[in-house]
Amino acid sequence: MRELVDRLYSTHVYPSLQAVLTRASNLTSVAWLDLLILIVPIAFAIALLRDVRRRGWLRGLLIGALRGVIWAVVIATVFLAVWGLNYQRLPLSRRLRYDSAAVTTSAVRAIAATSVDEVNRLYAEAHAAGWGDAGAIDPALSMGFVQALGDLRLPTTIVAGRPKRSLLLDWYFRRAGVSGMTDPFFLETLASSDLLPFERPFVVAHEWSHLAGIADEGDANLVGWLACVHGSTADRYSGWLFLYGELAGSLRGPDRADVVARLAPGPRDDLRAVRDRVTRHVSRRISSVGWRVYDTYLKANRVEAGAASYAEVVRLVAGTPFADNWRPALR
Repeated sequence: MRELVDRLYSTHVYPSLQAVLTRASNLTSVAWLDLLILIVPIAFAIALLRDVRRRGWLRGLLIGALRGVIWAVVIATVFLAVWGLNYQRLPLSRRLRYDSAAVTTSAVRAIAATSVDEVNRLYAEAHAAGWGDAGAIDPALSMGFVQALGDLRLPTTIVAGRPKRSLLLDWYFRRAGVSGMTDPFFLETLASSDLLPFERPFVVAHEWSHLAGIADEGDANLVGWLACVHGSTADRYSGWLFLYGELAGSLRGPDRADVVARLAPGPRDDLRAVRDRVTRHVSRRISSVGWRVYDTYLKANRVEAGAASYAEVVRLVAGTPFADNWRPALR
């Protein structure tokens, strides 16, 4: 089943559909998902009131319940057709020359040391260049994204999504600690409004990876990082700072202490700013409930690691050989 989905749907059908929907949703700064969230309940309530008025409470409620089931089936079918089938595609580890035996503490420590060197080197130039308009598509990042897809032999016709703020969901994003989301109906890119400028390129690139039909969070982290690495100096800094956080978080004891000690004051201040942002905005209760729900959702869609799949990028980076300019070796 997975081979069939990967070969037909994810490689041919989905990219064509994605190009049409994302180009359309890119035309406005308004999140189309917000409109859907508003229109569907209002339309349902109007139809229910009309049925109750015409047929009485009992028959009206029964008709409303039947309509609710039909609408739910239609929405679920549209979800599967537009994006959801990508959960059945093959993981990137099947495409990469990945060796699980190569994922050792020393391998993680080595790439973590590289990430420290990169953020230390890129910090001043990245901050001097800046990160541009939060609501615009970064051309350099878009080109880097296409290169990352090409290096992985994935369709390169994927259209980059215009980063948008959801008026209805943004409060939840900030309180739950959600950085971004890919709208599975209109295939648009949503980003939390409280992201710091140097966080934004990686978050956007991660969501573009979902636009490319990459459902697994660890795989999307890998593609998002590769897109940043092939982008501008500011994009590269964002990508390496993200990867540093994942790698350092996976190390323990002296290995972690050694990596952290090598971090320069500039990147250290940026990471402190991220922690301060999270402390100010995130509600532990809302975040805990939200991530438990998302973990259940991912596992129901055959992402075995659930929400923990975000950290799988460490395994992929440590277990995959890379050529010059961080091009991953493929099978």
